[in-house]
Amino acid sequence: MNAIAKIDRRSFIVAAGAGGLSLGFSVPFASEAEAAVTQPEINAWVVIKPDDSVVIRVVRPDMGQGSLTGLAQLVAEELECDWSKVSVEYPTAGENVARKRVWGAMNSSGSQAIRSSQDYVRRGGAAARLMLTQAAANEWQVPVAECKVDKGVVSHASGKQASYGELAKAAAEITPPDPKAIVLKDAKDWTIAGKPLKRLDTLGKVTGERVFGTDVKVPGMLLAAIRACPVNGGKVKSFDAARVEGMRGVKKVVQVGEDAVAVVADNFWNAKQAVLALPVEWDEGPNNKVSSATIAEFLKEGLTTDKTFIGNKAGDAAGALAADGVRKISATYNYSFQNHAPMEPMNATAVFTPDRCEAWVPTQNAEAALAGVIQASGLPAAKCEVYAVGVGGGFGRKGRADYVIQAVLIAKQMPGTPIKLIWTREEDMQHCSFHPITQCEMTASLDKDGVPTAWKMRISGQSIIASLAPERLENGMDPAVFMGLTPASPEGMFGYNIPNVLIDHAMRNTHLVAGFWRGVNSNHNAIYVESFIDELAHEAKQDPLEFRRKLLKPKQLAVLNAAAEKAGYGKPLPPGHFHGLSSMHTFGSYVAACAEVSVTDGKLKIHRISAATDPGNVVNPMLVERQVAGSFVYGLSALLYGEITVRNGAVEQTNFDTYNVMRIDEMPHVDVVVMPSGGWWGGVGEPTISVAAPAVLNAVFAATGKRVRSFPLMKQDLRTS
Repeated sequence: MNAIAKIDRRSFIVAAGAGGLSLGFSVPFASEAEAAVTQPEINAWVVIKPDDSVVIRVVRPDMGQGSLTGLAQLVAEELECDWSKVSVEYPTAGENVARKRVWGAMNSSGSQAIRSSQDYVRRGGAAARLMLTQAAANEWQVPVAECKVDKGVVSHASGKQASYGELAKAAAEITPPDPKAIVLKDAKDWTIAGKPLKRLDTLGKVTGERVFGTDVKVPGMLLAAIRACPVNGGKVKSFDAARVEGMRGVKKVVQVGEDAVAVVADNFWNAKQAVLALPVEWDEGPNNKVSSATIAEFLKEGLTTDKTFIGNKAGDAAGALAADGVRKISATYNYSFQNHAPMEPMNATAVFTPDRCEAWVPTQNAEAALAGVIQASGLPAAKCEVYAVGVGGGFGRKGRADYVIQAVLIAKQMPGTPIKLIWTREEDMQHCSFHPITQCEMTASLDKDGVPTAWKMRISGQSIIASLAPERLENGMDPAVFMGLTPASPEGMFGYNIPNVLIDHAMRNTHLVAGFWRGVNSNHNAIYVESFIDELAHEAKQDPLEFRRKLLKPKQLAVLNAAAEKAGYGKPLPPGHFHGLSSMHTFGSYVAACAEVSVTDGKLKIHRISAATDPGNVVNPMLVERQVAGSFVYGLSALLYGEITVRNGAVEQTNFDTYNVMRIDEMPHVDVVVMPSGGWWGGVGEPTISVAAPAVLNAVFAATGKRVRSFPLMKQDLRTS
């Protein structure tokens, strides 16, 4: 069949269902000429239609965090359009390349979606407004300074006025202003940005019109299921395709790269049953001897090695720890592998011919997905395209392109036939890029007044950068390891004023791939620091809040005070209820939490968590509150249940029966104090995930007298000591 002829953009749009396309698939222009005729493009960010409707282009994927709405608010604010007439569409990765990356980065990761693009998208909206205003001034032959804009209507003191829809065609012909010369609005003057506006993508999700990766339907499409070697680093030795080729619906059995096999069938169930029945002999290699116990020993060795990378050094920590008259306190903590476990497993749909390769991908990074298509297809960029579709949970996992590459490699073996590859839950669970496993040893000293004089911290464990992008290591060091621990960084810094500090990292990479799991290294770093600070407070016989108040830097103290006040810290609690605190500066934001828990007969109940966040600027406070609550679900699931273990080189967990997550009845009430102080742009989606777990752990200690240093909590005895 001539797949490319049948599966052009418009045919696919019709097949996918037109109702949800404005949020998922609508391509802003099939060509520059067509765009100029059907919907005048003012600039790359703004399209104005004759009916005054405004199309704002967004290229940062929205995985539920609300960035689609937030970015549209920023553009609309500077555009000064009528918000009720705004819709959003995604350009494709190929169009971005063809237009010399006019839209910039197309990734949503590291809480960067808004803060890394806020400046240039706002300038895009402002430039479009200036061009539309200039078009009106030209038509009326008046100075542009005499024209005003209100909700998409340009007016003049003479009484003349024109809507954006009427001016769009002329405005599109005007030379755009120099972006650097544009003066952006002060946040205090915002009328659209900074407001708790409803999300633009909710309706499509509620009605089912929003198309996610597993929803994609292309004419003539077949389904594929895959099995990779259970031991990472292993290879396919042989497989017996003949044993399953006669099974119901099976169309083809193929090898995928060196380490996987796949079955293509008429539907996913048939493909899955066949690939599970397929006899495969694996060459597992030496990694089949690895276990959780051997990994733990490997990391333990790192706690005493002399070869480390230093992330924070001030004063003389060793000398201060050896000084006379100080009390030394030491503790060792452990944090296990974590799986991303999104509800939607990895999937991608691809069609390949010798002349073109296209893919429909639920991705956090459309450019990375396009690079994967280019790599796997062997075609030049101009002959490849990626359509970013709805993402059913990403959490960092869908920033990689491994599953996209697999889909294309399968499609290459059936040219002209669209192939949708879907990983089973078991495949997804065992072949993740996992949150890094670490151990941490900390030693501190207190003077006679209980004031910390030294802090020494050694992290032994994986490096995500070494695992995924070794070329980004800095003289062998992974700076991401020190999130929230550096002496001074816009991304995150150690918040305590302690004169002598030494924080270093012994890199210990395992055979499992480490990946960017929501919150990344901040999660375990916050547990280590905030739990140990709590240990020091109790050793000094001081209230944990008062102890922190003497040490914290001002902005970090401000959010901690706000969280404590919201929680009623220090005020009477119900019998058996206890508070725990934590704070962190990470992803450019100051965050804090106060948890209220009870422990009855060893059973933990988290009743409430009060959080505070200062990200500098806030585009939509309602979305921030929901992001914080959502991050707590994720962080607490990891604390309570999350643990990936290894036996004979393979991941033991296969599904949610062995890798549990929080249920609704376990979720605490969440209060959020959003307190932007201005002056910078911090993250929202990832920072607060780090403070939930240590706040709960410190509350557990207050309730039981037990200090938990190894996780998950489900494996610990929480009965009162």
